Parts: sequence; structure tokens; C-alpha cells
Amino acid sequence: MNAATEIAPGLTIQGFTPPLCLGDFKLIAFDMDSTLINIECIDEIADAVGRKAEVAAITEAAMRGEITDFKDSLRRRLALLKGVSIQDMEHVYQERLRINPGAAELITACHQAGLKVLLVSGGFTFFADRVKARLGIDFARSNQLAVEAGLLTGELVSQSWGEICDGAEKRRTVLEVASLLGATPQQCIAVGDGANDLPMMAAVGLSVAYHAKPAVREKAHVRIHTGGLDRLLEVMQPSR
Repeated sequence: MNAATEIAPGLTIQGFTPPLCLGDFKLIAFDMDSTLINIECIDEIADAVGRKAEVAAITEAAMRGEITDFKDSLRRRLALLKGVSIQDMEHVYQERLRINPGAAELITACHQAGLKVLLVSGGFTFFADRVKARLGIDFARSNQLAVEAGLLTGELVSQSWGEICDGAEKRRTVLEVASLLGATPQQCIAVGDGANDLPMMAAVGLSVAYHAKPAVREKAHVRIHTGGLDRLLEVMQPSR
């Protein structure tokens, strides 16, 4: 890529000359935790059983890319959640989860330009399905927590595509949905903040780092350091 250029305070680009045309793209894929929403859900769930510090330390290391096996890091964190109740998770959703600034505005602009929207997350269906409905997102893929008698078992439920939505599965999902839409990878946008977003970001035509870890910022075409997700629209025009 070319050298990065700050085109406005807190907004940096590399590898292209703005403006791009939003209507030239057919799909935009978003990570959920710390991208579409303000929290890492797994850390907040762990807080319910007094294990937030322990779980958050693993999450942070995984997001920075210091733990390269996302599946292993997720299993380790899940084991610490055993016994958390559905009521605890409901409390996290109601009291702690907020949609990040600019998310709704960016999704609306994408829909108006003819794009479909995908949420693809290493987080959990309990939250992802609600965020999908709230923001009018077209497709979602995430991990399903196993529950018995209203309590988390510390494991996941296997789904038709597999058990864990990690970086490789995020990439595969983006390309799968693009194919269903008749779109090329170059006609896709991927937005994320952590190391497990890098595979999907590397596979598409435009990658966006939102308040992201250094390893992600380094590789992204667009880096949003300050402000909301809708700052992506500062480098794009709706149509030609």
C-alpha cells in the first residue's frame, strides 16, 4: 500500500484516492464487539461471575494478535462463563450494550446505495441477533452459547457451518455472502477492530479499521481514529 495520509483529523487513508463510490460496492461486513457496539460482550458477561479481569486479559491479547489461536482463546474464556444465567446476559444487553456512534447512519447510507449488510462476529447470537434486528442488518453469523436450565454450560452449540466463528470463518462468510449476491471480493467492504478481523479485511476491496488495534490499523485502507462509523462516508460519494 501507499503511505498513509490523514485527510481529516482522526481519519487516515492509504492505498486509494478518494472519493470512492459507495454504489460500486455490493456488500459491507461489520464485526460486532467494539465495532458496531461499544463493548466486548464476553468480558461483560464474565463480570457477572467476578471473572472480568481474567477474561478481558485473554480478549485483549487475542485482539492484539498476541494469541494467534482464536478458537483456543475463546474456549478458555467460555469455560470461565459456566454458570452465568440468561438473566445476567439480559442485564448486559439492557444496561451495558450501546450501538456505536454513526453505525445506524452508515448502514442506512449503505442500504440507500444498494448494498447488503452483514454482521459477522466471534461474539454470540444472543447479542448479534438483537443488534441485527435493531439496525436492520440483512445477514448475521456468530457463535451460539450452549444453555442448560437457564445457565451457560461454558461451551458452544455446533451449527451447520461449524462451531466457532473465528477469523477464517469470518473471511469465508464474507466471500460466501458475496457469491450469493453475485459480487466479487473487490465489491465488498469489511469493517473491524481486532486481529480476527484481518482475514476478512484482507479478502475485500476496501478495509476499514474502526478505533482498532495497531496491527489492524496498519493494514486497513481507511482508519477511523476518532468519531463514529459514519466517518467512512467522508471518503465516499453515494453514486457516480
